[in-house]
Amino acid sequence: MASKAGTKPSYKCSECGWAAIKWVGRCGECQAWGTVSEVGAVSVRTAPAAVVERPALPIGDIDVRRAQARSTGVGEFDRVLGGGIVPGAVVLVAGEPGIGKSTLLLDVAARAAREGATVLYVSGEESAAQVRVRAERIEAMAKSLYLASETDLATVLAQVQRLEPDLVIVDSVQTISSAEVEGAAGNVSQVREVTGSLIGAAKSRGIAMLLVGHVTKDGSIAGPRMLEHLVDVVVQFEGDRHSRLRLVRAVKNRYGPTDEVGCFDLSDVGIVGLPDPSGLFLSSRTLVVPGTCVTVTLEGRRPLVAEVQSLVAPTQIPTPRRATSGLDSSRVAMILAVLDRRAGVPLRQADTYLSTVGGVRLTEPAADLAVALAVASAVQDRPLPQGTVAMGEVGLAGEIRPVTGIPRRLAEAARLGFRTAIVPTGVLGSGALPEGLAVHEVGDIFSAVQQATTSPR
Repeated sequence: MASKAGTKPSYKCSECGWAAIKWVGRCGECQAWGTVSEVGAVSVRTAPAAVVERPALPIGDIDVRRAQARSTGVGEFDRVLGGGIVPGAVVLVAGEPGIGKSTLLLDVAARAAREGATVLYVSGEESAAQVRVRAERIEAMAKSLYLASETDLATVLAQVQRLEPDLVIVDSVQTISSAEVEGAAGNVSQVREVTGSLIGAAKSRGIAMLLVGHVTKDGSIAGPRMLEHLVDVVVQFEGDRHSRLRLVRAVKNRYGPTDEVGCFDLSDVGIVGLPDPSGLFLSSRTLVVPGTCVTVTLEGRRPLVAEVQSLVAPTQIPTPRRATSGLDSSRVAMILAVLDRRAGVPLRQADTYLSTVGGVRLTEPAADLAVALAVASAVQDRPLPQGTVAMGEVGLAGEIRPVTGIPRRLAEAARLGFRTAIVPTGVLGSGALPEGLAVHEVGDIFSAVQQATTSPR
């Protein structure tokens, strides 16, 4: 395309808005392919000064009450949001299909309506009758909860103007389309226009807004990358569809921390917050069998007690089978090699199966020591002492490396009644130990196995 004399063409990414002076196949900012296109010549424009309707105020005269969070009625959701939802805030809730986003937000809508708020629930994927059936099933009926099945942006904004609600839930933003923008609902232009209009309505009217967002195959939020930059809070739903446990964490939060995690139990009667979810991740405490070990993992700042189970069976095939569930298979393979080489645990002619209890997924290195001790216990067919918890990272040289948050982990273990803890050397410092918990420091995997398997039961 020929450009005018004295001007140069400009190229911009449709996903994130990154600009370049020449065309490239891959965006240099978001790394997306095929999203860079020419947008015309670059010209410098000077905007004239406008009449100021809302003059700037001294910072001491700003009313902070407008930024105070209000509880949603769901304690675990409030934990993730930083105490509640702020009027005028826009929250993007993302997660895989069927993971429980709509169920949780419908429960939040009903609880807010029962507290006297006017709530508008806009469903672009289901009819109002279908939403009501789910509301009756999870006991989320309320008089001031209004349902609308709409997919047109202008109609949604008209509903907001008519009702003047305190809370608006849009499920989902990819199903809403604007007649002012070409293309089908869900494409980049439509999502950008719809989200921008909804955010403008929320900010101008002081309405709290929850937007449900779809995710792609790799788990990232669908739509343009700037969608996450526009909203105030981005909340991610996580969990296995075949498990009852659901974890909700904040990826971005302008009003609170991003290291808090909310735990929920999804059942046939709805989704319920779990203030103390550790019981889901432990088997029967009265049954002591070989091949099990308990660890304490940190989800954000929250300690969760989880159990690792192992089963080792002899085999005659040249390549033994290694199967895992809830654990990283490559890290488990490394731990098994360290056990065989550094601790003298024979695993070369044995099939090894490892799993977590309750569907929890352990990804942090602090669970390495519990995995190693569970396997060693299964090989020796000797259970670990009852009430034992282990935490630490296993290195290739057989050393046990320190992990963060040991005081919080030990306090959680003591609260749940554990009596013995095996931790890396040098992590305790000068702090006081929890009452009733005996702590043993180990420096290598051989010492850890000896300490755990030779202690009195």
